[in-house]
Order: sequence, then C-alpha cells, then structure tokens
Amino acid sequence: MTRLVEFTSEEGTIYIEVDEKLPLPKPKPEDELISLTDEIAVKAAQSFEDALNGIKPVANAITNKVKSLNEPADQVEVKFGIKMTVGLGDIIASGSADVNYEITLKWDNKEKNKQSSTQ
Repeated sequence: MTRLVEFTSEEGTIYIEVDEKLPLPKPKPEDELISLTDEIAVKAAQSFEDALNGIKPVANAITNKVKSLNEPADQVEVKFGIKMTVGLGDIIASGSADVNYEITLKWDNKEKNKQSSTQ
C-alpha cells in the first residue's frame, strides 16, 4: 500500500509519496487519515514550504560560488532532486527533505571569438 504525506502549501494541498514503508500510526480522534483508493495519506505537521527550506541556502551558495569564478559561466543550470522523509510520533511529528543537485556551467566564448576574429 502506498503511503502519502499531505502537506499544506500556499498554493493548496500537495500529496507526496513516502519512499520508505512506514507503519501507519494509530490515529487519535482529532488526527486525520485520508484514504485515496488504496493509498493512505497522513497529514504533515509542517507546510510543504517549511519542508523545502533546505533548498534556499544550497541554491544561494551555488549562485555565489559560480559568480565568484575567475571566468563566470554564461549559463548556469542547477537541477534539484528532492527526497521527502517523515518521522512518526502519534501521527506525523516531523518531516524533512534530502536534496541532491546537478550543476551544469556553459561558456559561450563570445568574447574570445570576437578577439580572435579582429586579430
């Protein structure tokens, strides 16, 4: 059975599939379990934005390092992969996101091409 975590977001509700097979907690009457066909969703204790807070410092650090290169790239592409994990207390007690990223730097060499064509 698939496990989903329900995150609230500024844009609405987001359901994220949980990678690991977590045992379902015993809900209290005030807790909310949502059944979507064969999928069970549990409500996250934090917002989706809060779970993604780890991305901003990584993106800022990458941007600052790329800008400080001796020959800054003409194009920078950063791809983020995010793995959501949750911890269980009585229901969802905490959540986090593990981030991996791929950085691609491209140089057009337009200035070098201009200099070599004028010589």
